[in-house]
Amino acid sequence: MQEKEIVFLNGEFLKANEAKVSIFDRGFIFGDGIYEVVPVVSAKIADKEEFWERFERSLAQIDLKIPYTKEEFEAILTQLTTSNLLQEGGVYMQVTRGVGSRNFALLKGLEPTIMAFAFESKVLDHELAKNGVNIISTVDLRWKRRDIKSISLLAQCLAKEEAVKAKAFEAFMVENSFVTEASSSSAFIIKNDTLITKPFSNEILPGIRRKNILKFAKELGLKIEQRAFNMKEVYEADEVFISAATFLILGVVKADSKVIKDGKVGFYTQKLREKYIEKIQNEVML
Repeated sequence: MQEKEIVFLNGEFLKANEAKVSIFDRGFIFGDGIYEVVPVVSAKIADKEEFWERFERSLAQIDLKIPYTKEEFEAILTQLTTSNLLQEGGVYMQVTRGVGSRNFALLKGLEPTIMAFAFESKVLDHELAKNGVNIISTVDLRWKRRDIKSISLLAQCLAKEEAVKAKAFEAFMVENSFVTEASSSSAFIIKNDTLITKPFSNEILPGIRRKNILKFAKELGLKIEQRAFNMKEVYEADEVFISAATFLILGVVKADSKVIKDGKVGFYTQKLREKYIEKIQNEVML
């Protein structure tokens, strides 16, 4: 991932080294804010409707509002990609409650801090899509409202650091013996032509790609089971994969040093990725 030079902050487009935020911003002091990431393909934002639905939901869950309509905010994100000549990658955006005294109560009347930046990366032709990735399992240390895309990500950072130390790409977080999700992505397994993924609740983030993956799975003839699964099921799965904005879908070929099936990216994982790429390409051509 390579961040681009022009960023958006509180109504202005600035060079990254000129953008400043107060030390009294509640995002800095309390982690009081939410964020989103959307992919950019062929210089256009993809998964727009899905992104906006989750973005509005997260804002509402912590009683935050932005002074822009959907169309106005999309125009800002589009201008950001255009100003940076971004062809493929993504946009990260963050909204905090704003600047105020250090008070644990949710202070009213503050102007929200709204920031966004663009970054360059391969989405469609990701370098790990062909051969897959390896993961480890770790304890899920997060809070109880994981359905909010909160900027408080310390537990996820600790999980990712465990993966880095183990020379793994990702960590599956485990709570009460079951996988919740991965440190920065959603987790899926396939067994006996059945796609298995944890049902939506406050225990997981509602992954944008998840809704589309379930639809594509049905089109491919897979049965669907929305239930919790454990790491033993991961080790014994026919296929395992993860999904996120920056890479769409990546196959998992090894978990906790155990090879999944034959150690290759599975048939359905490849087909689901192809369908997702097709969906995005059709969307950005409109």
